[in-house]
Parts: sequence; structure tokens; C-alpha cells
Amino acid sequence: MTSDDTQCGFVALLGAPNAGKSTLLNSLVGSKISIVTHKVQTTRTRFIGIALHQNCQMIFIDTPGIFAAGKRLERAMVSAAWAGASEADVVVVIVDAARPLDDNSRRIIDGLKKNGRKAILALNKIDAIRRDSLLKLSQELNDMGDFSETLMISALKGDGLGDLKEVISRQLPKGPWLYPEDQMTDISERMLAAEVTREKFFLRLHEELPYAATVETEAWQEKKDGSVRIEQVIYVERDSQKAIVIGKGGRSLKEIGKMAREELEDMLDRRVHLFIFVKVRKNWSEDRERYRNMGLDWVE
Repeated sequence: MTSDDTQCGFVALLGAPNAGKSTLLNSLVGSKISIVTHKVQTTRTRFIGIALHQNCQMIFIDTPGIFAAGKRLERAMVSAAWAGASEADVVVVIVDAARPLDDNSRRIIDGLKKNGRKAILALNKIDAIRRDSLLKLSQELNDMGDFSETLMISALKGDGLGDLKEVISRQLPKGPWLYPEDQMTDISERMLAAEVTREKFFLRLHEELPYAATVETEAWQEKKDGSVRIEQVIYVERDSQKAIVIGKGGRSLKEIGKMAREELEDMLDRRVHLFIFVKVRKNWSEDRERYRNMGLDWVE
């Protein structure tokens, strides 16, 4: 195909924390590239997922949730989300239809309207709400914002995603594909491995673990037998947090490591030797180097 026959463009997925953006990205791409947890604001930087629809290559940007940010890390995350929207050819606003409309969703809609950006509205989790309530919410949101299309979807079950791809493809420009046909993301394996482990400790400890924790892959060694040795560090800010992650008799850390290793072996299709250490790095969320590692800008 020539560039006259193909389309390609960037699509920003915007939404409040836990609106279902990461689940939607994984479903659209057909592979898990963004972590999904019950804990809000677990997506910290912009992840790219690549999907095809007929002759159109859609490059999805999974942005952090937009909310009223206070701390520097939170401000950096929100800044990354708005930057993703400003750089995109198409913006999709995801709203959790099963929850009451909140200030975060209103903030997103107002921000786009002020910048003169039209968006596609995707009402998510439609299987969990009555149809009359859904139509009422749709009308309320369209009265508030400037939406080119409104779609009803279930990111988890896949309902309406074909229609969403079709609507997006109609709005993307003509041009050559930017990535090979079989590529699903631009995330390195090292970063993807760190994200898998971060997901597992949030799932294991979401009630107890503080938000200020992160994972870095420090070593990646290819073995002669085709397996890989991965060394990672979970960074927390206090000794008390380290004790929570390790757990009594090391139980929590062993469970986190087991869950992460099993998923990584499935994703990488080979044996994984995973070694996880826990270190205290006081005030890591005020360290410029950590922001660079996460792909975030330093925000004053």
C-alpha cells in the first residue's frame, strides 16, 4: 500500500482515574501493554499502543488520569495527560458510565472545550447501567462538551470497540504507517517488565501500600538456554513501607514475584528468572532522575 492508500495518526485516551483507559487500550491493541489495578492513578506516564483497522494504523496514547493534582508527581502525571491530548490527531474521552459524573470528568470536558478541541465521547462499562440512565448521561455530557460522536462501549467485554475504531479511522489523516504491521507498542521489554511487577504489588497490597512506590528494572541478562534473568528494585520512601512490601517472612514479596514471573513468562513466551529487591529511597518522588526513568517531565 502507498501512503495515498493508508491512514495513520495519534489518538489520545483521556479520562478520570479508573475510567477504564488502560483496559480499553489493551482491548483495542489485543495485548496487555498497560497495567490495570483497582488503585487509582496507577498509569503514570504516556503509553503507546498500536492497532490496525483496515488500512488505518491507530497509535493510541494511554495517558494518566486527569484529576486535581497536588504533589509534584501528580502534577507531572496530569501534565503528561494534557500533553498527550495536545499532540494527538484525535481525542477520545472515556467516562465510567456506571458511576456518578464527577469533577474530574467535568475538568477534562471543560479543558478540551477551552482549547477548542472536539473529541469522541466513549461511555464505558455500559453493561453495568440501565439504558434510560445511560441516555440521560449521554445527553448531559453532550450538553457540557463538544463531541463529534458518542459511543457506548464495554472495554472489558469488547462491546462497541469495532464501532469506536471505525469512527476514529474516519478522523485520522492519510499517510504512511509509522510502525511495522506486527508492532503493538513502543514500550521496551525492560519497562514493560517493571510495569507488570508494579501492577502485581498494587493488586497484592492496594489497601496497605502507599501510592509513593515504583519499580525499576535494573538488569536484564539473556541466558544461553533462551531464558532471561531480570533483576528489579521496588523503591519506597520509608522503612515502614519496605516492611509492608516484604511482608511477614517475606510472604508478600514472594507472592508479588510469583505473580509477576508467571505473567512475564506468558508475555515473553520463555522462562523468566525474576529477582526483586526492596529499597528505601527517601523522597524519590522529588528526584529528577526518577521522572526521566518514567518518561515524565519535571513540573515545578
